[in-house]
Amino acid sequence: MTMSNTGGRRRPPTIHDVARVAGVSRGTVSRVLNGGHYVSPAAQEAVNAAIRKTGYVVNRHARSLITGRSDSVGFLLTEPQERFFEDPNFNVLLSGCTQALAAHDIPLLLMLAGTKDERRRITRYITAGHVDGVLLVSSHSGDRVAEELREAGVPLVQCGKPMGPGSKVSYVAADDRDGARDMVRHLLSLGRRRIGVVSGPLDTPGGVDRLAGYKEVLTEAGVEIDERLIVSGDYSRASGEEGAERLLAQAPDLDAVFVASDLMAQGALAALRRAGRRVPEDVAVGGFDDSAAATEAKPALTTIHQPYDRISAEMVRLLLAQIGGEDPAAVILPTELVKRDST
Repeated sequence: MTMSNTGGRRRPPTIHDVARVAGVSRGTVSRVLNGGHYVSPAAQEAVNAAIRKTGYVVNRHARSLITGRSDSVGFLLTEPQERFFEDPNFNVLLSGCTQALAAHDIPLLLMLAGTKDERRRITRYITAGHVDGVLLVSSHSGDRVAEELREAGVPLVQCGKPMGPGSKVSYVAADDRDGARDMVRHLLSLGRRRIGVVSGPLDTPGGVDRLAGYKEVLTEAGVEIDERLIVSGDYSRASGEEGAERLLAQAPDLDAVFVASDLMAQGALAALRRAGRRVPEDVAVGGFDDSAAATEAKPALTTIHQPYDRISAEMVRLLLAQIGGEDPAAVILPTELVKRDST
């Protein structure tokens, strides 16, 4: 901090202070702060050292007036607020994206929009230019947020594959279908044949693909698809519990359950315990995500690992590339079976 001439109060260091300490012009400092174009390595190092010495912090508001950018990114979750606090996956994604953007000195704004009115307000806020781009999490079919933002020219990367055919939205996803296939193969390898499923919501890509993987492997193994063994949930713990109760009522002879999220699987375990079914002796249980819910479960869940660190990093990479003028792109990352005590 630098002393002012009035009353000895400290004032924030300015770009002029950085230039003076570095021994360069104000224009050189400005070029370093805006990407380092046309600046020699020696001058860039001198400016960076002066920034550290003076404690100078970029005035983002002033920069945005010049560049037309906000120098911030939105993390948009289109789910009710309580889901953000219940589901550990959202917090892991948020943390990963925050860290990836911090490496570029870009803050991340959390936006929750679980209702139509909230989505309308948030869309209006985003398209007014308050963020440079959006990381969209948990999009449902029929939800126009992604398309509206894309049509407005807002750089956007979605977590999970878009539901609509021919969508031009950039996305990063784990291979949901292949992960489900691995889990069902594992349950079959244990000699289980009456395998139920609590799918995710069927208006989401993960819900559709994980159910498809379940059906594909059973068909390949010559096991008839029994609709009594198929129910759907909404990724909440309560829906997993309700789903398992329905399965037990419809197919009491089931000997395994593939639950399409770890949080739902926690609920399914509670329902099985209440029904007097031992896990894994009577009913083997597999989850999906490899979240904190898997290791906290009793017994610990066999599950499908989603590489959330890579998903976060790739979402940020694709978004920054779009903000820089590149075309939308897609990345699908492999999953991995993690065996624990529930199977």
